[in-house]
Amino acid sequence: MGKQRRGRPVSEDLRGRAVAAVLEESIATAAAARRFGVSESAVRNWVRRFRERGHVRRDPMGGDVSRTEPERERIFRILEARPGLSVRGLSRTLAAEGLSFGPSTVHRFLKRHGLERDRRLARSRRQRRWTER
Repeated sequence: MGKQRRGRPVSEDLRGRAVAAVLEESIATAAAARRFGVSESAVRNWVRRFRERGHVRRDPMGGDVSRTEPERERIFRILEARPGLSVRGLSRTLAAEGLSFGPSTVHRFLKRHGLERDRRLARSRRQRRWTER
């Protein structure tokens, strides 16, 4: 079996077969990894998980809920009052109000909510505006 692409979820069936090979057939984790086309560290982690939890199911994928979401209305009010504010300017304005979000965090929030700077207006009028996309 060929090597799995890195970072891709592996089926629970394959995990179970790899763990069974190590625990029931007493083969080394390196041999099981070669047999099933996965990394040795993955097999070690699955065996550890099976011993600790009794299963090999993967944990849910995905990150934490954004820290900016609870401040959504405040951010929108600031942008409505100051439409020419840059991402860095918005980050500094929020910091002045006691909220510490870096510019990249603010940018991701705005992008997630469909707000992007209208660059044409910025160039033609030397004024930046935020528009919904």
